[in-house]
Amino acid sequence: MIRLSHRARDVKPSPTLEVSALAKQMTKAGIEVINFGVGEPDFNTPEIIKAAAKKAIDDNFTRYTPSAGIPELKQAIVNKFKRDNGLDYKPENILVSPGAKASLINVLMAVCDPRDEVIIPSPYWVSYTSQVWLCDAHPVFIETSAENSFKITAEQLEKTLMDLSNPKVLILNSPNNPTGAVYTREELAAIGEVCLKNEILILSDEIYERLVYDGAQHISIASLSEELKEITIVVNGVSKAFAMTGWRLGYMAGAKHIIQKAAEIQSHTTSCVNSITQKACIVALEEEDGSVERMRQEFSRRREFMVEGLSAIEGVKCLKPEGAFYIMADVSSYLTENSLGINTSQELCKYLLQNYRVALVAGIAFGVEGYVRFSYANSVDNIRKGIELFAAGLQSLRQ
Repeated sequence: MIRLSHRARDVKPSPTLEVSALAKQMTKAGIEVINFGVGEPDFNTPEIIKAAAKKAIDDNFTRYTPSAGIPELKQAIVNKFKRDNGLDYKPENILVSPGAKASLINVLMAVCDPRDEVIIPSPYWVSYTSQVWLCDAHPVFIETSAENSFKITAEQLEKTLMDLSNPKVLILNSPNNPTGAVYTREELAAIGEVCLKNEILILSDEIYERLVYDGAQHISIASLSEELKEITIVVNGVSKAFAMTGWRLGYMAGAKHIIQKAAEIQSHTTSCVNSITQKACIVALEEEDGSVERMRQEFSRRREFMVEGLSAIEGVKCLKPEGAFYIMADVSSYLTENSLGINTSQELCKYLLQNYRVALVAGIAFGVEGYVRFSYANSVDNIRKGIELFAAGLQSLRQ
């Protein structure tokens, strides 16, 4: 048997995709499952975007494109950064990739050497750690807590850096998956000062930028100063805000020498984003029809409903998220006191799926035990029914 590489041996499947696949398998078998594990909007892609894709097909725009993206899309992204974030970039500062996930690993591959350290606040999106390991770099975690709204502080970052030998990158995700945390301008400025002083690249994942609530404001850390812009790679995409997860398009902006090398790496892996998606995304970024705001308002309504329902369950605690479409629910009291010997969030999620047909993602997938993640990218009726089943499942642990 051919020996696998250390990368293949160490990498694990995405827990979120794994949960979704199992839930779909049960549904196919005729078992009704309330799926709170999926990380994608349950809305359809807006009609004007679909129409642009159909036109691209009819126009036979179906061949290879420049690896970094077609010029008109790169210009639309430049316009978006200026309009929405107050950031001035040129097309040479832009790279279009097949999903924001590809954008992230292209950057990491471009800047990380073996044993470089990449700092990741915890809880974190599940793919960050695997991507760092795939680049032969080393993830370093800074733990956050509900008491601090699941956000790191500049002081924590400074203290962490003192103990590191090869710090290279800070991955910052705001609005955050899985917690919904949104960093303020003041918090970002303080973190940015630490990164400037220590020459740390900031990899700012802003994919949930458009999904913020209760007056929260998304601020791109790159917009705070020219100095911070020079050490920041901003990653974004169309998957979440425009309900285009299957279209696979992400993009990033940053210093020309990093973007150029990331583009060269991409040219040897995925080549380019499919041509039809690129044409559709020009319309997504430049010709909005109100669909994004309608989706955001509906997510906000569901968030209120879910927070209220979860908070009413004895022993469950959760913060009201300011962004994205996830809630981290603290279920630690049920893991320390139950009659079935269920001690971990992973065991709890398996039990709830098999016995109560509720699909959740275990907190340990995001680097924190004692929590489960809910996605409210689901209908209110399903949220109501799912919370009832979730409560019944927890109650059964204490009988």
